[in-house]
Amino acid sequence: FGVSNLQIFTWLSFIGAAIAATSIYMIGSMGRGGLTPMKLTLAGAAMSAMVASLTQGLLVSNEALLDQVLFWLAGSVSGRSLDNLVAVLPYLLVGWGLALIVSGKMNVLSMGEDVAKGLGLNVVILKSVLGLAIILLAGGSVAVAGPIGFIGIVVPHLTRYIVGTDHRWLIPFSGLLGAVLLLAADILSRYILMPREVPVGVMTAIIGTPFFIYIARKGFSSR
Repeated sequence: FGVSNLQIFTWLSFIGAAIAATSIYMIGSMGRGGLTPMKLTLAGAAMSAMVASLTQGLLVSNEALLDQVLFWLAGSVSGRSLDNLVAVLPYLLVGWGLALIVSGKMNVLSMGEDVAKGLGLNVVILKSVLGLAIILLAGGSVAVAGPIGFIGIVVPHLTRYIVGTDHRWLIPFSGLLGAVLLLAADILSRYILMPREVPVGVMTAIIGTPFFIYIARKGFSSR
C-alpha cells in the first residue's frame, strides 16, 4: 500500500499489534468468569478473521500489489535477509528481556489475580509489561515475516507437556520450540510442491488447525 521503508512498516505493525491486543483482551474479559485462556483464544481467532476480511477489502483499491500482498498475508520467510532481522532485532530483544524478567511473577499470576494480589503482586503493572512484550514480539515478527499463524497456539501447549508449567522454563523453551517448528514447516513448504514454494504460513495452518480444534473441544468439554 505504498509503504516500502521497513522501519515505518515495523511501527505500523506495532500499532496494529497494540490495537489487536487491547481489543482481544477486552473481548476476552467480557462475561462471567472474566478472562480465561479459552475465551482469549476464541477472541483472538475472531479478531484475526475480522482483520483478515478488512485487509482483503482494502486490496480491492490496489490490485497491482495483489499477488505480493496475498503472499505476505500467508506468512513467509522467503527472501528475507539479515537486514530485515537487524531492523527489528532491538525490539525483539527488549520484548524477550521483558518476558524473561517477569516470567517468575507469571507463575504467581497463574494462580489467580486474587492470590497474586494477596501475595503483594501488582497485577496491573505485570499485565502492562506482558502486554508491551507481546506487542514488541508480535509486531516485530509480523513486520518481517507476515502473520504466520498457529505457532503461538501449538508451541506453548507442546512445551508445557515437555517442561511443565513453570514460566521461567516455559517461555525460553517455547521460543526454541517455536523456531524449530517454523524451520520444519519452512522446509516442508519448499518441497511439498516443487519447484514452487508454498508460503510457510500455509504449512503452519495445516499443522495448527487440528490442534486448535482439539484445544477448543477440550475447553468446551471441561465445562
